[in-house]
Amino acid sequence: MSRCELSLKSVGYRYPGGHRAVSGITLDLGPGILGLLGPNGAGKSTLMRMLATMARPSEGQITWNGVDLAADPNALRATLGYLPQDFGVYPALSAREFLGFLAAVKGLAGAKARERVEHCLSVVGLVDAADRRLGEYSGGMRQRVGIAQALLNDPALLIVDEPTVGLDPEERMRFRHLLTDLAGERLVILSTHIVSDVEASATSLAVMTKGELRFHGTPEQLIARAEGRVWEWTIATEQMAEVRKRFSLCGSLRRPEGIRVRVLADARPDVDAVPVAPELEDAYTLLTGSRPHEGDDALRATDAEASPRGAMTGG
Repeated sequence: MSRCELSLKSVGYRYPGGHRAVSGITLDLGPGILGLLGPNGAGKSTLMRMLATMARPSEGQITWNGVDLAADPNALRATLGYLPQDFGVYPALSAREFLGFLAAVKGLAGAKARERVEHCLSVVGLVDAADRRLGEYSGGMRQRVGIAQALLNDPALLIVDEPTVGLDPEERMRFRHLLTDLAGERLVILSTHIVSDVEASATSLAVMTKGELRFHGTPEQLIARAEGRVWEWTIATEQMAEVRKRFSLCGSLRRPEGIRVRVLADARPDVDAVPVAPELEDAYTLLTGSRPHEGDDALRATDAEASPRGAMTGG
């Protein structure tokens, strides 16, 4: 694998109408998995498009191994793999045909192209289904095709934008494991608003809100910010609305005796509340002021059941 140094210095992006989507992002990144977290509308996808050389920064500089990408985007494109949020396929083609077509688009030909197609199908576990039409694939299988096409040129930088939206819990976990296996000596940037997508695999985190970088560091450093500020206790069902109004609610779990709530507070929020060890989702909520999307609660419940920590889920 070649050098893998991505640097952003005061990077910003402003749309023609004047809306500033990204402002003042400074990061220095090397091999590993960066989890880029933030609520929808935080500017993550705009930043990903700039990193993928699909948009030029309005201000600041992005360099790849010391080369300014605004001046020479091809310095990165030859070694870039990109799975955008709106990745589409040709439903009438098989996975093997589709990847062969994209290999040609990327400049691969002949035996080299066939070798890379077969290798990438194997990496994502689609060899047995390679000759089925893509229109027959599940959402998770199509996402694996998306990863396969991003790997065709054996990229040093792999960017994936909201890759697990719409996937079932089993497909989500398979996808996360795949990204972990792919990291190695390359830089993987995983943009998502779902905390569990990065919790087990990211070596570093960056959190964005309203176009600005709010945090960059290890998951452990982010979790430490919530130490002593996470509390749990059991309430009656009719108290739930009041708890939601008064506190930042991280999670809730229905029990026969009532609802076990998990909240953020600087001081003990209730006489029955007990302090608990913070988790990544707690720290994310504390930093951004928002919980992960409510529609993901059922998925987080399944993830929690599979996790030895048994994280609380929303209710």
